[in-house]
Amino acid sequence: MADTKREIERKYRSDESGLPDLTGVAGVAAVIDKGVAHLDATYYDTPDERLATAFITLRRRTGGSDAGWHLKFPVSPGVRDEIQAPLSDTVPRVLAGLVRSHVRDAELVPVVRLRSDRDVRHLVDAEGALLAEASVDAVEAERLAGGTTGAIVQWTEIEVELADGGDPVFLDKVEKRLRKAGVRPALAASKLEWALAETGGLKDRRKPRARAPETAGEHVLAYLRAQRDAIVELDPAVRRDLYDSVHRMRVATRRMRSAFKSYGTVLDRAVTDPIGEELKWLAGELGVDRDQEVLTERLTAALDELPRALLAGPVRTRLRTWAHARSGGSRRRLIAVLDGKRYLALLAALDALVDSPPLLKAARGRPSKVIPKAVRKDFGKLTELVEQAVELSPGTERDLAIHEARKKCKRTRYSAEAASKALGEPAIDLVRSMKALQGLLGDHQDSVMTREALRELAGQAHAAGESSFTYGVLYGREERRAELVELDLPVTWPSIKRSMEV
Repeated sequence: MADTKREIERKYRSDESGLPDLTGVAGVAAVIDKGVAHLDATYYDTPDERLATAFITLRRRTGGSDAGWHLKFPVSPGVRDEIQAPLSDTVPRVLAGLVRSHVRDAELVPVVRLRSDRDVRHLVDAEGALLAEASVDAVEAERLAGGTTGAIVQWTEIEVELADGGDPVFLDKVEKRLRKAGVRPALAASKLEWALAETGGLKDRRKPRARAPETAGEHVLAYLRAQRDAIVELDPAVRRDLYDSVHRMRVATRRMRSAFKSYGTVLDRAVTDPIGEELKWLAGELGVDRDQEVLTERLTAALDELPRALLAGPVRTRLRTWAHARSGGSRRRLIAVLDGKRYLALLAALDALVDSPPLLKAARGRPSKVIPKAVRKDFGKLTELVEQAVELSPGTERDLAIHEARKKCKRTRYSAEAASKALGEPAIDLVRSMKALQGLLGDHQDSVMTREALRELAGQAHAAGESSFTYGVLYGREERRAELVELDLPVTWPSIKRSMEV
């Protein structure tokens, strides 16, 4: 098993004077000497430093109060999520899985050994509660692989780590005191970063100053690269089951697939279509349970809104049983997909696509000419679908037409997103309009799916001798929600259409 904690800390350069007196920091009642800890950590990475490039650290450490394996992901400057696993001789499987999207098939090898003598102080309040841990670390780093193998560097730094659940504002107070004492921030965000840089071989992880895209192809590729990066970076979050991570990863796959279709004059679809099919497969695997969860949440919320007098029979129990029976996947299944060869092959294909894109003649064209044409084409198809849906009578045929319009609305939104840096405010305005329209059409589709579920639930309840009254009430409410969308669409759509004609 692995445990996770949020690490909030700041690092500073240190000289012979060591840690300044921190008793003057607001809120600090005492500074308690906790002695010196001897730490020995070996950091692992691929030979080409893929984890370091992504600001991820993986280490095996002995000594101190938290000996074991530590994997750290960046959250924001000075904030990292640390996943801990028990001490073992090899990288724990759970941690190896969390870095797989970065490591792929490469080997994880020891790259740096850090030995530190950590002189620890606890900053506590008047009741003895820990506010932060401040330490002076005397560090010796040895390069084990890459760079100048065998090189050794030494330095001393001050580290201040906020106590679990503490207010980050407290670190500002500590820093103010340290600056008054002449202490300045460290030159690197982590010990590993400094060790790699000083022993030769750390790639320059600073992103080069971005050159403004000049061609249509460069604009589209920048958008595709952002989606590829999102998929890779969200992989660990999906494995950790972090909030909204599955949804965000699915959206990245949809954005990329949409760009392939919208900008078929820029990128050769003979190359992108097979990749698009694999992205569709991945989105489907990610959504095995998610769509059912969303539907169950909608039904649960609808029940919560009903007066008690309208609840007849074991409705909530029936809903839970139904939801469990329809759950088609599991966390174990999803992790197996992310660990599988097909997924890794897809990541490799995405890398190859953005590194050696199959550009067509239009890719060399001016963005102001090529990109608007693609967006207008998507919007034109959307117009046909919306106007067709508005003309149809209420019923199944109209439901299907509105669903098709919703899918085309997403594509138009994503093509406008990809165009935003080239076209500026007009594209941004279109994204806003498409997002609002997508929400409207999506509410209609959700109502259609919810009514299908309610018919199924009512049938099961009837077969079990239970009342189906409540399901009928909910069905009527959902029917009304869809009707309101159908009434709103002819009113909303003309203004959106006019904005595109300006």
